[in-house]
Amino acid sequence: MPTAKHAVCLIDDDKIYQFTARKILESTGLAKSIVSFFNGSEAIGFLKENAQNADQLPDVVFLDINMPVMNGWEFLDEFQQLRPSMKKSILIYMVSSSVDDTDIQKSRSYQEVKDYIVKPINRQRYQELMERMAG
Repeated sequence: MPTAKHAVCLIDDDKIYQFTARKILESTGLAKSIVSFFNGSEAIGFLKENAQNADQLPDVVFLDINMPVMNGWEFLDEFQQLRPSMKKSILIYMVSSSVDDTDIQKSRSYQEVKDYIVKPINRQRYQELMERMAG
């Protein structure tokens, strides 16, 4: 049974994580495209620019919490303002090396956040998340 391919957005200031995540996601065969940003501000700029163009918007965002310029929480606050003008609904997964319960609980307060995932993320976990989207 063919599985849907998804447009993925990685927002993380860690170049090694981005490189690894991209390789793993490509290896699942479930990503049709991957855009990446090193902070929330770059990503918000991209989403604002493409808000009316569903083809350019990602299906899923893997969002880090601790980043310079604009962190994950600030991104989510901006995203909530932007969401009504967007032509597509986007799933967000918070991705962090933090196992702090405060962060996990805070992520649940955002309607847009589907889940909180602790790094590192292996291929099987990415595959599960991407396949779950198709269903």
